[in-house]
Order: sequence, then structure tokens, then C-alpha cells
Amino acid sequence: MREHLSKVPEVTLLFWVIKIAATTLGETGGDAVTMSMNLGYLTGSLIFAGIFALAVAAQIRARQFHAPLYWFTVLATTTLGTTLADFADRSLGIGYAGGTSLLLALLAGSLFTWYRSMGSISVQSIDSRKAETFYWITILFSQTLGTALGDWTADTEGLGYGGGVLVFAGLLAVVALAYYFTSLSRTVLFWTAFVLTRPLGAVVGDFLDKPVDDGGMALSRVTASAILLVFIAAAIVIFPQRAATRAH
Repeated sequence: MREHLSKVPEVTLLFWVIKIAATTLGETGGDAVTMSMNLGYLTGSLIFAGIFALAVAAQIRARQFHAPLYWFTVLATTTLGTTLADFADRSLGIGYAGGTSLLLALLAGSLFTWYRSMGSISVQSIDSRKAETFYWITILFSQTLGTALGDWTADTEGLGYGGGVLVFAGLLAVVALAYYFTSLSRTVLFWTAFVLTRPLGAVVGDFLDKPVDDGGMALSRVTASAILLVFIAAAIVIFPQRAATRAH
């Protein structure tokens, strides 16, 4: 008998829409705390690490899937991922390339350890506390990696925020085509898409709140975050989600 029912949502188009909005909110919300409030990357990371720990603990203790709790936990990973990536890239001085490489290694290590320990990294296999713990650690690394990758692309590759959006949206389109027209592993495609939505959200978030002279819309970080939060809440309320089907 399985230890727990699956407490992650079914992966549908709505899942990806909310995920992209959540990653965008993670960028604007994280920057609001570290930059607008002038708390710095380390302090911001410590604050969001505490929120992340509480959210994951509540999610793991829950007996069934609760959409608001699940997405709050995802938001906790996106904001913490934003501040951790900025801390690694800027405060530690290892740059975007160094930060991206470090986080890619951590993500690969998390997935490898999860697979060796549980025999699967599919979302359909998340029906125990151990698997769920691996799931959230992997999500945190993927969110942090995506932030560093998005900032690197937009800031140093000369693409700007609009170019960054086109690049990552195009890559996601390729993954979608592979899902519908090839027999590639659905698990590999899921995690590829999951990582790519984070840099997309990062560049969209930067586009919303950066100055016009830098290619942004100059929205207040707080205003942008509030709009995104209302959108996510409305999507959760209006379009109920089901829990993912367990693997048998």
C-alpha cells in the first residue's frame, strides 16, 4: 500500500500557465525584497529560505492535494531561487556563467540521487514523503538555475528582455512539439520544460520592472507582484485542478 496519495497537480496547460506566472512573480517579488526594500541578497535569501522551509513542511504534512498550498510552495521556491541566484552570481562574484554551471551541477546531482534512491523521477511517482522531499529540493534547484540562466541571457548575451522571452518561449515550443510528435521520455521533457519556464519568468519579470531606458516597462516591483498574485489566485479559484494520477 502506498504511503500517500499524489499531492502534486495534474500536468495540463493550466499547470504551465500558472507555473510561468509564478516564476515571474518570483522574480518581481524577490527583487522587491532584496532591491526595493534594500535588504540585500543574503538577507532576502534567509527570509525566503524560512518561508520555503515552512511551506514544504506544510505541503509534506498535508494528507491530500491542496492547490493553494501547492502553488504557495512553488512561489516560495521561485522567490528563494531568485535571491539565491542573485547572491551566487553577484555577491559571491562568480558571475552568471559560474552560477549557472554550479546550479546545473546541483540540479543534475539532485535528479541523479532521486533516481538512484527511488527508481523514478516522474511526477506520477510522488506518493511518499521521501519522493516529495526530493521533488521540492529538485524544484528549488531548477528555479534557482532558471533565474541565473535567464539573467545571463538577457544581461550578457545582448538579447535584452524581449530577445530573452523569444529564446525561452521558442525552446518551450520545441519541447511541446517533442511531446506531441515524438516518443521522447515524458519525464525528461517535463523537467526540461520545468527548468525553461523559470528563465522565461525571470526575463518577463525583469521586463515588467526594469527602467524604460533598459528596455523594461518601469512598473513598480510591488505593483507587478500584486498583479501576478491576483492572476494566480484567480486561476486557482476559477479553474480547479486535480491531483496527478499515481503510478501503479
